[in-house]
Amino acid sequence: MTNRSDVQRHFADSRDLLERVTGDGDFLAAVGAIADRIASTLRAGGKLLIAGNGGSAADAQHVAAEFLSRFGFDRNPLPAIALTTDTSVLTAIGNDYGFEHVFERQVRGLGRKGDMLIAISTSGRSSNVIAALKAARETGLTTIGFSGSAGEMHALCDSFLAVPSKETALIQQIHITAFHAICGIVERELFAKG
Repeated sequence: MTNRSDVQRHFADSRDLLERVTGDGDFLAAVGAIADRIASTLRAGGKLLIAGNGGSAADAQHVAAEFLSRFGFDRNPLPAIALTTDTSVLTAIGNDYGFEHVFERQVRGLGRKGDMLIAISTSGRSSNVIAALKAARETGLTTIGFSGSAGEMHALCDSFLAVPSKETALIQQIHITAFHAICGIVERELFAKG
C-alpha cells in the first residue's frame, strides 16, 4: 500500500519550490525576459528550435505544440520545432556521428541567423544539449537555457532560467510552469488579446 506521507511530502516539496520561485523577483524577471526574447524572435520571422533529453524532450515537444497549435486562444500558428521527434533523424545522426551530435546537426541544418534555440537540461551538463548550444552560437541563433541551479550551459545562453533545486522532477515541474507563463505572454504580445 502506498505510504500517504510520501505522496504528501512530494506535494509539499513541489509547493515549497513553487512558492520560492514565485517570491523570487530575479526568477520572475528571467521568465519575463525570455518571453520577450521569444516574442521578438517570432515577430521578426524567426523560428524556435527546442531540444532536451528524457523528460526535457517531452517538455520540448509540449512547448512546440503550444506555439505551433495554440495555447490560450485561437490564433495563427507560431513556428516551433522540437528536435526530439524524428526517429529517423535521431537514429541516423546517433549512428553516424554519435548521440552527442543529435541536436547539434539539426541546429546546423535547420537553424538560421535570427532563429532561437531553446535548450532544456535539468543538470545543465547534457553533452548533446551543450553541443547544440555551441552550434547555435556559431550559426547566429539566440540561445535560451532552462536548467537547474548548476551546469555549464549557462555560459552558452543569451538568457538563462535556473530553477533552484537539485531534484529533477521538481525542476521539470517549474520548467513547464514557466513555459506555460511564457506561452501566454508571447501569445498575448503577438496577437494583442487581453
